[in-house]
Amino acid sequence: MSTVRDHDSTSATSTLWLRNCPQQPRAAVITLHGGRADGYQTSRPWHLAALRMRPVLRAAASALPLDDVVLAHVRYRHRGWNRNDPLIDTYRALSELPQIAGPVPVVLVGHSMGGRAALRAASHPQVRGVLALAPWLPTGEPTAQLSGKTAVVVHGERDRVTSPRASADYVRRARTDRARIGMIVIRKGDHAMARRSSLWHRTVATVVADLLHPEVPPHGLTAAGCSATDSLLL
Repeated sequence: MSTVRDHDSTSATSTLWLRNCPQQPRAAVITLHGGRADGYQTSRPWHLAALRMRPVLRAAASALPLDDVVLAHVRYRHRGWNRNDPLIDTYRALSELPQIAGPVPVVLVGHSMGGRAALRAASHPQVRGVLALAPWLPTGEPTAQLSGKTAVVVHGERDRVTSPRASADYVRRARTDRARIGMIVIRKGDHAMARRSSLWHRTVATVVADLLHPEVPPHGLTAAGCSATDSLLL
């Protein structure tokens, strides 16, 4: 099993926090943590929302060859969504990546508020796929940017912070915009991904590998979720 190498050569002003950076990368996985609806407090790496994504990135790394995949987090300026602040930060991180790794394909993995930002940022040309974990998806959240992209939404059945029903509605609307998107529901899963954490992490590993290395014809958990009429229940 692969492990994340400790690597942080980026400057304090960089939006992209590198955790693994090979010499000749072929792809990148970037995580986006959760936050608040509003709040201009400075986001810190020791806040719980940011710490929650470390095992998620390790889970993704366990399914990837670390000698050719960049692993990184997005550094937010603020803790709140405010006026699209995390989305702006994500675009900044994506604009920094080519200077480090070249124009490599990217999979975005976001949780809660970060899931919303990841789905919004799918329009970026380097983004190959999106994995949104327990995303915060307010009514009317746009889906057109997912046209031609692949995305998977994973939500806990017992999430009391963000809505599994809103996620299911989002997936249905995105499919009308020609997105290749599916939804997976974790039985008894919660918003923090603490209940049945091993299943959450196995799902992350499988889906990220699927998104970075798509097969023809498609197969695996991602293909099953995207082809299913209803949500897959794990």
